[in-house]
Amino acid sequence: MNPINLILLITIGITALILLSILILRKKTYEPITKSFYALGTLINLKAIGKNAELAIEETVLKLNEIDDNMSAFKSSSDISKINMSSGKNFQSVNEDTYSVVKSAVKYSEILEGSFDPTIRPLVTLWNIGKSNESIPAQKEIDEKRKLVNYKDILFDDTTFSIKLSKPNQAIDVGGIAKGFAADVVKNIFLKHKINSGIIDLGGNVYALGCKDDRTDWKVGIQDPFKLRGEFMGIVTVRNKSVVTSGNYEKYFMKDGRVFHHIIDPTTGYPSESEIISATIVSDNSIDGDGLSTGVYILGVEKSMKLIESMEGIDALFITKDKKVFITSGLKSYFQIANKDYTYKPL
Repeated sequence: MNPINLILLITIGITALILLSILILRKKTYEPITKSFYALGTLINLKAIGKNAELAIEETVLKLNEIDDNMSAFKSSSDISKINMSSGKNFQSVNEDTYSVVKSAVKYSEILEGSFDPTIRPLVTLWNIGKSNESIPAQKEIDEKRKLVNYKDILFDDTTFSIKLSKPNQAIDVGGIAKGFAADVVKNIFLKHKINSGIIDLGGNVYALGCKDDRTDWKVGIQDPFKLRGEFMGIVTVRNKSVVTSGNYEKYFMKDGRVFHHIIDPTTGYPSESEIISATIVSDNSIDGDGLSTGVYILGVEKSMKLIESMEGIDALFITKDKKVFITSGLKSYFQIANKDYTYKPL
């Protein structure tokens, strides 16, 4: 064979092998499937990337509506409403998911020394912060409702998945932990459908699944508590992590120059007066972030830093009234301040 023809043939062969290798090795790309809807008392935003993304999101919508139906404190037919209506009387049989969430809420109440308490509902209803009839209650009313707040009054029957509140007029609300549970459920639905990249945003409870199409990590903004929604003071760079924030800017009203926000301290019956105005928990599981974020907000910086540092796989970021930022040791490598008004403060 002519040497030139031989070289040409070899060149064509090598080129073909390279192209074939590229086709074999190249990962098939999919357009992101997004969905926004209202459930769990908030706006849900989902993004899934993968072959079965539409199927995963369809199943997610059904499951989140089911969780809402079971755990809403505002739907009379929900498990939570049935427990509340039976308070001081008898055990109420509930869905296994509801049972698990209420048990988890009690676990976090114990960890957080009662600063998080699912029986807080009588006080929350009394204040009505975020509603048209919000006002400062009389001290006598606050004192009466505080008598009803005690997570130790939640009784469980593991054999029948039943729950009872010990005293009449007690009421629970799992809104402070149900979204975290729901985000973990959605994550598992995504993984079941082989979705390895996506964002699960349940009203600010964010779970970043996998990484972006370009193989870089997701960037989650931390709301600037002094500015309008969507303006960030910092960025957390994560993959396969939950980012949950509790802040006094979410719901509040002002009276005589004083701010009354929606995070009620069970020990006082008033909005928390901790130096913390925003608490973010970064964790492997969203239920941990949801269960911890409100309680650590109330506990304050020193106690909360010690608590979170003792917990494996969980980190925290606290912003104080004077724009100081405290972060746990594990967060230092993937959090960055984006606003020069804020400064790190070592504990």
